[in-house]
Amino acid sequence: MEVRAFATAAGDTNPLHHDSGIAARSRYGGLIVSGTHTTALLLGLAAAHFSRSFSVVGTAFSVEFRRAVAADATVQIGWEVAAVTVARKAVQRVELRGGVYGQGGEVCVSATGMVRLSAPA
Repeated sequence: MEVRAFATAAGDTNPLHHDSGIAARSRYGGLIVSGTHTTALLLGLAAAHFSRSFSVVGTAFSVEFRRAVAADATVQIGWEVAAVTVARKAVQRVELRGGVYGQGGEVCVSATGMVRLSAPA
């Protein structure tokens, strides 16, 4: 299962990500996704999107975990551009806000971020 494998790779030994029995008896009723997993997906999406056209480096990200994400949940992950700074005729900084959203549109993880862009090498 991807949830367990990611948690293991990240060094997250919380039984809520690994032990179905313990997780079933918890307030969540089953396995939940590690916060490192949802955060990695968010940051990876930003990098993948902007690296299609620019050299990109993430400079700051902040996340707030609002709801647990069930291991078998279908979620939507997205960013929107909040502000763009342009200098010397080139985009220099893009401020982002976004998150991970459950099937009903509820916010599971809210996030802000900043990336610096430059012309591809």
